[in-house]
Amino acid sequence: MQLDTPPSLPPLNWQQRLRAYIQLTRFDKPIGTELLLWPTFWAVWIAAEGHPSFKVLLILFLGVIFMRAAGCAINDFADRKVDGRVERTKHRPLPSGLISAKEALAVFAVLVLASASLLLFLPIQAFYWSFGALGLAAIYPFMKRYTYLPQFVLGAAFSWAIPMAYVAQGQTPDLSCWLLYSANLLWTVAYDTQYAMTDRPDDLKIGVKSTAILFGKYDLAIIAVLQLASLGLLAWVFNLHHLFNSFTGWATLAIVLGLFIYQLVKTLDRQPAHTFWAFRHNRWVGLVIWLGIVASYLL
Repeated sequence: MQLDTPPSLPPLNWQQRLRAYIQLTRFDKPIGTELLLWPTFWAVWIAAEGHPSFKVLLILFLGVIFMRAAGCAINDFADRKVDGRVERTKHRPLPSGLISAKEALAVFAVLVLASASLLLFLPIQAFYWSFGALGLAAIYPFMKRYTYLPQFVLGAAFSWAIPMAYVAQGQTPDLSCWLLYSANLLWTVAYDTQYAMTDRPDDLKIGVKSTAILFGKYDLAIIAVLQLASLGLLAWVFNLHHLFNSFTGWATLAIVLGLFIYQLVKTLDRQPAHTFWAFRHNRWVGLVIWLGIVASYLL
């Protein structure tokens, strides 16, 4: 594998290098961590019937942080040749030469090992399931070169924490697990399409593929369908686990529906600033669903 040589820059002091590594792993931008964390917590609470293990919560919380950061590092490695041609990403550490490609791979390996070490405290089945998460995280960044559906691969990767949560909680992934998985996958495709709409003009110029390009003028309509389908699958899970027995269950899905409608209205003009806002707004969707699940079990 041939690694690019970064532009020649003056030596960095330790504060500049630390800042570059934080930017590489997106520790300064926690939105991705939140979007991965909330569905993981949905699954833990449902798998444990409202009484999750604190140890499992802590391990999965740290695993989400490490794996999201690892995913960002390998993503920037994969995109190092194109990020410099996209306005939003041209100042990232790799295209700007602050970090080399070899360093990015080393960061990815260290973070994966840190995440793998957490598996020592979980049932052995979690170790076997982790290979799926690692494989999806590793191949996702390269998918935009070969398919217009990289958002579906990201959805599969982000959703893999759901069966991992079931196994960590000592449960076998069942119907509700795979319904949650499917709901999160569809929701992920929806919000990552909003994200891809932000970069669509640059992506068209440089030949990067995405669902935003595939969906074309039907992008907002398809996003709305994906969101509604995700909501329907969540309702199925809520019904299976009797979360509609309290008013909280119904209120949760009603609020989420309202948030989806709000996103649609805000993005009707398809302005990049608005589609990027909608992508970030999904942190509240995930949080509302988790709070609704917690409250439903408490009541």
